[in-house]
Amino acid sequence: MKSSDVRQQFFRFYQERSHAFVPSSPVVPLDDPTLLFTNAGMNQFKDVFLGRESITTPRAVNAQKCIRAGGKHNDLDDVGRDTYHQTFFEMLGTWSFGDYFKRDSIAWAWELLTEVWGIEPARLHASYFAGDEADGLGPDLESRDLWLEVTGIDPSHVHPFGRKDNFWEMADVGPCGPSSEIHVDLTPDRSGAALVNADDPRVFEIWNHVFIQFNRDAEGRLAPLAAQHVDTGMGFERLLAVLQGKRSNYDTDLFAPILEAIREHTGAPAYSGTLPAERPGHDELRDVAYRCVADHLRCLAFAITDGALPDNEGRGYVLRRVLRRAYRYGRQYLGVRRPFLHELVPAVVAVMGDAYPELAAAEQRVRAVVREEEESFARTLDHGIKLFDQAAERAAASDDRRIPGEVAFKLHDTYGFPVDLTRIIAEERGLAVDVGGYERHMEEARERARQAGRGGERDAARELLAAAANHDEAFFARIATDDAPKWRTTELSARLTGWLDADGELREEPLEAGGGIAALLLDATCFYAEQGGQVGDRGTIEGPEGTFEVLDTQRVRDTVLHLGRVARGRLAPGSTVAARVDDGRRERIMANHTATHLLNLALRDVLGEHVQQKGSLVDEDRTRFDFAHGAALTDDEIGRIEALVEEQIGADCRVYDREMPLAEAMAIRGLRAVFGEKYPERVRVVSVGVPVETLAAQAGDDRARVSIELCGGTHVDATSRLDRFAVVAEESVAQGVRRVVGMTGEAAHETLESGRRLRERAAALAAGADALPGDELAAGIAELQEALAGAQLALRDRRQLHVTLGELQMALKRRQEAQGREKAQTAVERARELLDGAERIDGTAVVIGEIAGVGPQQLREAMDLLRQRERSAAVLLLAPSQDDEGKVALLAGFTGDLVQRGAHAGKLIREVAPLVGGSGGGKPDLAQGGGRDAAGIPQAMERAAAWMREVLSAA
Repeated sequence: MKSSDVRQQFFRFYQERSHAFVPSSPVVPLDDPTLLFTNAGMNQFKDVFLGRESITTPRAVNAQKCIRAGGKHNDLDDVGRDTYHQTFFEMLGTWSFGDYFKRDSIAWAWELLTEVWGIEPARLHASYFAGDEADGLGPDLESRDLWLEVTGIDPSHVHPFGRKDNFWEMADVGPCGPSSEIHVDLTPDRSGAALVNADDPRVFEIWNHVFIQFNRDAEGRLAPLAAQHVDTGMGFERLLAVLQGKRSNYDTDLFAPILEAIREHTGAPAYSGTLPAERPGHDELRDVAYRCVADHLRCLAFAITDGALPDNEGRGYVLRRVLRRAYRYGRQYLGVRRPFLHELVPAVVAVMGDAYPELAAAEQRVRAVVREEEESFARTLDHGIKLFDQAAERAAASDDRRIPGEVAFKLHDTYGFPVDLTRIIAEERGLAVDVGGYERHMEEARERARQAGRGGERDAARELLAAAANHDEAFFARIATDDAPKWRTTELSARLTGWLDADGELREEPLEAGGGIAALLLDATCFYAEQGGQVGDRGTIEGPEGTFEVLDTQRVRDTVLHLGRVARGRLAPGSTVAARVDDGRRERIMANHTATHLLNLALRDVLGEHVQQKGSLVDEDRTRFDFAHGAALTDDEIGRIEALVEEQIGADCRVYDREMPLAEAMAIRGLRAVFGEKYPERVRVVSVGVPVETLAAQAGDDRARVSIELCGGTHVDATSRLDRFAVVAEESVAQGVRRVVGMTGEAAHETLESGRRLRERAAALAAGADALPGDELAAGIAELQEALAGAQLALRDRRQLHVTLGELQMALKRRQEAQGREKAQTAVERARELLDGAERIDGTAVVIGEIAGVGPQQLREAMDLLRQRERSAAVLLLAPSQDDEGKVALLAGFTGDLVQRGAHAGKLIREVAPLVGGSGGGKPDLAQGGGRDAAGIPQAMERAAAWMREVLSAA
């Protein structure tokens, strides 16, 4: 039974029973801040269960893409170590929204499993809820009796379990109910009854039927729902292993082609399916590596396709962890030394692309993102492994056999090793990680970040937002905000209607100082809530008895949340308050937002109409604009883009806006909207230079190109308020997507002025380079590099300065090479002099002497000359530095005949280096060392001569 056939049989079975097929929602829930990833089939129906949305069909069926690799549901640590966990999996699901209930759900499940798919009834077990005294719930005898009545299951195969296994809840509050699980027994003699819910791989759950019939309130009490629902979920990979008669999920046709592709691209021995306990050692970890790479590839491919990107926080950090785990396994256990994961993306598309066509459409973009991440991690992996090896050697000799927390933190902070990756590598060597120490170092780093930028307050605000998002539509309808004044003023009087505490709960008592982060609610506001790429406003809300500092403004549905803390006194709901936006910050944001519109138009004029907006971020410092384009921007293109924007600034164009019906707006020729964005029936249109009404009346006519966009953000009233514009960065963010960062106003002016000064400085250094001594030229280059690294510059200035620096460094390199050749000649001539005056013992030339002012490379050239000229030679060369630091370099060498007789250059270095205040060592034929006390050179030379005579006479 092929996986594609099984998937379609499932859909068809329920469609024949009046279920509507609903496509899988994206695995990245961009519209739900409470979830890292879609982790269950019911996620897309969450608002239906919470009463926020009405149903469109009473019965539904689908296969949902799911990821469980972070947050509450996390299977990442188990992947590879067994054969039935994945970070990415498909959940086959069915739903009844107030339609059928337990009887049909149980009967149809039994029919599908035993009659359609032919699973032996004697291998199936069912569980039901045993009741819970704390909730006042008795056992779910209805489900138990239905299993016995409508199926042919063995009565001894129906088992009661408690709340942990058989009572499902979406969250601490909300819809919930008992569940009935179906388990399959794969023991040879069907004796697995005692292993149900025992976490034994021979008996495992394949299908869970949740009967949603209660609602839990904020006090924890249960009340019956007005309508009863069914939500079932079946792990597709586990089901397929059963139907295909495979020992593990990884042996099915969902994974076998991917595993074979891994073998082909890495050259590793074929996958054999062993578990850690079955074949201890490197081979066992090789099969773990195969499973991790195959699973993690699927996870990455689907997550990136649906809009996630590797990053340093949130779901992006989860993806980065997943990718780095997979790459490390390939590097250490599959023997591949190059970025290789991106080469395997087509194998995932080949297996899954028919069921999920979006994979094929995004294949090249996924490959590009994965490759870029691989190459980034590859640059630090070897250094990180080296640091780990050193720590592991020390840990293995210690009593507690633990990698110190400080090392785990450094691996994370410097080399990009997630701590779970460090823990895995440690476990492979029989070691542990001091996770507590790691967390202490992490907390210290977080505290430093908090001190630098109120990171703790931002975290608290995010948690408040996530908690508030769980409320239903009716809750927010009661506290809706009129925020239309945000476009016309930055100050108004309003009524304080209440506030949300840190748990997102509505409070109506006075809010006192010292209470931490809260969200003030007003009946009207002039504060702009973060939306459409523009950040939220900051400012103050002043009441009769106190002041509230607004640190951020966010929107949840039609309610504006003023997030911050009481700076003085208290604020009482019902009172009249004065809301005042930070004018200076708002002005800079508005300038940057208007610049974003001008930049969008300029990009299309310079690069072409294929440019489509893919995202933006507008704050008080800059505008960041992501757009579709397949190549890096040249200096010429950037210059033309900057010139077009500055032309609009110089023209002092007025900025117009107007609200109108969506259909009327979309008829305006040249209007820009974000592809895929959902817009309401009435929208706001912003144009630069020409009134919106004029553009609407001219729809379809030829006219000059102007910036006209659907936009709910705030803007300056005239483009001259932008003052200046400069592009400061341009980069790739994904395959076919580029990012441009620009600045306006005083920030742009300072940026351009800094660039002018640095260019003049670089030009002056280049003009006088030939006349400068080498050390002064090197110092000038270093100072220029330091200034360049710390400066905020326009991108074209930065690129030009890099070119100039490159030319200066080449000039310095040529001069240093010339000086090196002169020093090498000096060293060779001095070596000849030393050889001419050398002592000879039984045909061996004993050469000991100084060659002042040369470096290690010149010493080696002198050594090569001496050993080539003499068939038998024992040599020690000392090179005191020409500066006043007293440094001295040592180089010892023996010809092959002396090495065969027992001479050892490393031992000679260890003998004489302490006499010049240093150390060293090396191989028998060549060794080096150094010291900081050139005054000891005569004594070192004397000791070397005696040591050589002793060694040569003994040999």
